[in-house]
Amino acid sequence: PTTIRLLGPKFISYLQTNFGAKIYFNTLIPFEDGLIKYGVISTSDLMADLENWTTLYVSGRLHKPVNILEQDQSLPELRLGLASNLTSALHASLLGLPEKFTPEELYLQLAGLSYSGDLRMLVGEDKNKVQNIVSAQMSLFEGLYDKRLKVLFSDSLHFHNGTYTQDKSDSSKLHHLQNLPSSLIELMLGKSKSAVIEGLLASENEVLNKSSASGDLDPKLQEVLRESISTIVQRSSTPQALKGIISAGPYKAAIYSSAKLKKMMKSLK
Repeated sequence: PTTIRLLGPKFISYLQTNFGAKIYFNTLIPFEDGLIKYGVISTSDLMADLENWTTLYVSGRLHKPVNILEQDQSLPELRLGLASNLTSALHASLLGLPEKFTPEELYLQLAGLSYSGDLRMLVGEDKNKVQNIVSAQMSLFEGLYDKRLKVLFSDSLHFHNGTYTQDKSDSSKLHHLQNLPSSLIELMLGKSKSAVIEGLLASENEVLNKSSASGDLDPKLQEVLRESISTIVQRSSTPQALKGIISAGPYKAAIYSSAKLKKMMKSLK
């Protein structure tokens, strides 16, 4: 919008890198026969989110099937980061699922990671959004994750008669824990220390080993995981939504929000 352009590139850069999910969105842009929204993010911030889940904003969107129009082949670390992000999503989702589950339940878990804790899911989003995403793209989710599941979890995950059965032993939980992104691990350690492992002073690996092997985090493991993911999402998505009002301008923000609210109200009927 004209208003933010008047503030100059230094302000826009400061707003971009210091608030919300470090991505700058421009919405309601005419393109061919419709409207699009696009976002701009630095390579370093994108890599940090893919590998460490610093905001779970862009990385969370990439847990779902997307159409990559073009990818810079001179950045092999980006390809590795995209793959790492999907693997992390599987480890987190399997920790949050019971011993037996269907493919749809797995995809719902994967698709819902980045919406956990997002205040827009309370006001402004279709209440059936996650279900709608999965229902319309079951084959695409399968294409995105099936091979990775078979390669990475061949010993601990089995599929028979339309149902997955996973190893829920302490050693399996430990394997998932140790392969979670660093931001999520730090939050889980903080929450588990205060709620379960009070006074335990040890290195990160020792805490993870002891909490898994002793069962201290179980049955609270899923609760701690869910709360930690929600914390990451909430602390980035809330200021990002506020930043959107500034970056899009009041007029566009009002139109965009109105369309979202209409979808939400329709989903409640």
